[in-house]
Amino acid sequence: MKTDLQIKNDVMEELKWEPILNASQIGVSVKDGVVTLSGTVDSYSKKIAAERSAKKIDGVKAIAEDVEVVLPGSGKRNDTDIADAVINALKWHSAVREHKISVKVESGIVTLEGEVDWEFQKNSAKMMVENLIGVTGIINNIKIKQKANINDIKKKITAAFYRSATIDAEGIEIEITGSKAILKGNVRSWAEKEDAENAVWSALGIDRVDNRLEISTDELVF
Repeated sequence: MKTDLQIKNDVMEELKWEPILNASQIGVSVKDGVVTLSGTVDSYSKKIAAERSAKKIDGVKAIAEDVEVVLPGSGKRNDTDIADAVINALKWHSAVREHKISVKVESGIVTLEGEVDWEFQKNSAKMMVENLIGVTGIINNIKIKQKANINDIKKKITAAFYRSATIDAEGIEIEITGSKAILKGNVRSWAEKEDAENAVWSALGIDRVDNRLEISTDELVF
């Protein structure tokens, strides 16, 4: 099992490996496997990149994100210009029907609302906004349409777990309540926890995931 110091060093090395980041601008602290990222970056996409880098590290149980986005003078735009840029970005993305998504911008924070058929469409909309100049945060309130019954959803999620090379399906319990999926049990890493959640999001009809999976870092004894 990794110590907090080993996790911290690995996170710092991963931040250095990410080409768009200046690792010296991001502080890293670790306590009981919980990683806290701090500091300032000049774009929202860099904030997201730092978080994704930390999630890759084995032994990370959770991430506290305290990185602040401080735009340089050339990166500042008024909310109207940002809203126009978001609408245009969504319009040119083939996976997203922009007329079904409403956009609100306040102090650089973009709120997306509406309804789509699949989780990948919801994620695609967010990803299209992440790299836009002037954006300092995103609130993704897009909902997923409910189209399948609970038993079918659960069966398809379970089958996806068993197909995956990175997920131990035996250690995960799935509960479906309406359009909400609840995951319980134990996984071996943050990556496995995230892979399990991503598999759930691929199920048609799910618009919320309560990921209660716990990361077990105990060594296996044979």
